[in-house]
Amino acid sequence: MKKKVAVGLSGGVDSSVAAYLLKEQGYELIGIYMQNWHDTEGILAGDCPSHDDIVFAKLVAKKLDIPFHLVDLSSEYKQRVVDYMFSEYEAGRTPNPDVLCNREIKFDVFWKVALEFGVDYVATGHYCRKDEIETPSGTYYRLLAGKDPNKDQSYFLCQLDQEQLKTALFPIGHLQKSEVRAIAAKMELATAERKDSQGICFIGKVDLPTFLQQKLSVKKGRIVEIAKDTWFYGKRKDLPFEVDRPGEDALQKICRPYHYLPKDGVVVGEHRGAHFFTIGQRKGLNVGGKAEPLFVIATDTELNVVYVGQGHDHPGLNRRALKIEASDAHWVRPDKRLHVGESAAYQVRIRYRQELQNARIHCLEDGLYLHFEQHQRGIASGQFAAWYENEELIGSGVIR
Repeated sequence: MKKKVAVGLSGGVDSSVAAYLLKEQGYELIGIYMQNWHDTEGILAGDCPSHDDIVFAKLVAKKLDIPFHLVDLSSEYKQRVVDYMFSEYEAGRTPNPDVLCNREIKFDVFWKVALEFGVDYVATGHYCRKDEIETPSGTYYRLLAGKDPNKDQSYFLCQLDQEQLKTALFPIGHLQKSEVRAIAAKMELATAERKDSQGICFIGKVDLPTFLQQKLSVKKGRIVEIAKDTWFYGKRKDLPFEVDRPGEDALQKICRPYHYLPKDGVVVGEHRGAHFFTIGQRKGLNVGGKAEPLFVIATDTELNVVYVGQGHDHPGLNRRALKIEASDAHWVRPDKRLHVGESAAYQVRIRYRQELQNARIHCLEDGLYLHFEQHQRGIASGQFAAWYENEELIGSGVIR
């Protein structure tokens, strides 16, 4: 008897080829399109129109001769992704909506809806891979990086668990993007030459301040420049990376985000709301006349102050460590979970497409402390850090 698979058809080339490959492998398929967003306020003109996505998804389903269904998950998407985005930005943190979309929608709400169709697996067009491994403590599913280093999307799936991975299929994870395009062209799929979507998952490319102003009010405040030689409030030293078991106090100190006060710098401009800015941001400051470009190095949403520094090498823009609260730590491989007092070396990324960075993770009572071999630029509270062991994604957590 054929195994049945629900394919999330997005109207893009990746999910289209995923569906084609699964049909070639002999699976019984159904195609499902997720309608997750209806509002167009803040979306750049002509970007990611859902009507076109639905049309292309239907064309692919017809070409492959598979049933097509549309499910409206916009209510759940608003509650779980968009409202969370607004609350995080309002608090001065920088959420990652694509990680949230996968955790809360694609592999939770949609995953459960798909299973109601009586399928054995749920497939997506993500560039990542899955396999199964036997260990002394049991059988586990491994989440592996996609073979195309320029398209690897394992980072966006860093919050999946073993139950979700058990029924997940990633048919194109072993392919290069160029190969996916070639297959689509050869099979004359309607999406063969369609551009990849950009911007926020299921919303599209947005003007972020305009989008956020749907819920967050404009509030004028000061832009304060912090000089390089007075770059943070409360000086501290970096720990040498070679120290395997640094003292708890030392770890906690170097993992704290840099903190500034208005008196530490000089006012160089005005902004429309500290919650519209994130660490490392350059655009939107509208402050000129400086020897080097200005970057946001911190925000204070309570005082409504944006702190900036000149140049890529500003010390306030670069940190050696970060913390993940114990409640925010997630282990894709639960058998590799660190216990209090333990530490281990991993390769870590703090944003999509960042090259993996050597780091050591220390587990203390109150959370995980990630100590990097090299300084990391633009560590932002609210983003996700994901840690790997070679090609395998082991765990992740929200940066605090």
